[in-house]
Amino acid sequence: MSKALLRFVRLSPTKARLVAREVQGLNAELALASLEFTPNKAAKLIAKTIASAVANGGYEAKNTIIYSCRIDAGPVLRRFMPRARGRATPIRKPTSHILVEVLSQSEIDSLRAKRSAKTTSNTSVTGNDRKSKAEARKNGVKRVRTSVSKAKAQPESKAKKSETKDK
Repeated sequence: MSKALLRFVRLSPTKARLVAREVQGLNAELALASLEFTPNKAAKLIAKTIASAVANGGYEAKNTIIYSCRIDAGPVLRRFMPRARGRATPIRKPTSHILVEVLSQSEIDSLRAKRSAKTTSNTSVTGNDRKSKAEARKNGVKRVRTSVSKAKAQPESKAKKSETKDK
């Protein structure tokens, strides 16, 4: 995994995140091609960061996938604009940090193998739902959610009493 970080960019993080979500999980070559024709300031800066991350790892863009593209908020430059009657209103000029992580195809295959090994070992389900809920109540859990309706959840004697009251 290789990373690239571009810090203190004069760019709003909310606007940059829109572009970052489009790119995340794509092949690096496809991402760079699509960002080239996206008319945003964020697209140009994210494309530079992706190219840098690919170069940092020594990979080729064809064989890499963008693992994560994260936009964090940086410090906000505060400026003031004069207004009527001697007042001033603030102007916020946000900055952001762009972090891109890139994986090669071999690293992706090893991650998939690890995930499949974990899911096969954790597939066994133990215990009954009602038993586990009863044990949770004994251990001091205050509220246990049930999907069973109230009439079914009540013991038979309480259900009969409620029926007689309704008549």
